[in-house]
Amino acid sequence: MDEAVIGVVTVSDRASQGLYEDRGGPAISAYLERVLANPWRREARLVPDERTTIAATLRELADDQHCALILVTGGTGPAPRDVTPEATEDVCERILPGFGEAMRMASLKEVPTAILSRQLAGTRGRSLIILLPGKPAAIDTCLDAVFAAVPYCIDLIGGARLETRSEVIKAFRPKG
Repeated sequence: MDEAVIGVVTVSDRASQGLYEDRGGPAISAYLERVLANPWRREARLVPDERTTIAATLRELADDQHCALILVTGGTGPAPRDVTPEATEDVCERILPGFGEAMRMASLKEVPTAILSRQLAGTRGRSLIILLPGKPAAIDTCLDAVFAAVPYCIDLIGGARLETRSEVIKAFRPKG
């Protein structure tokens, strides 16, 4: 099986300036190591909270690097500098609102401020782009809420095949 390319983008003014350690990108990579069964390669990016820079990065990962999946952490709150959703909407051909809804619902079970998050997902060409919170602890919660749909979505848009580990697939199934 060919190696899938996955974009991992951290959006943070402080981390991009070296003032703060990027913990979101490594948290995403650790999650992917746990759940994916097939070979994959990470294309990591660390960018400031600038709409044009974020959009250019997403275009580059989708169009030039041919990432099947692009996971973005940071910039999804209500603060004036949080422009990741707007930048993502600038580049996506289709928005998939169910992803954001599911991630917020899962997060609300853990923290009441999750309602403030503006997570979303969309597609650009053969790439699925998913926005995650900037807090590393929330990354697993949000990805657990939606990851069962990720390989199928990527198959539908013609992206590189992703396979999850069998024990992970069982964990994603609804309980009861």
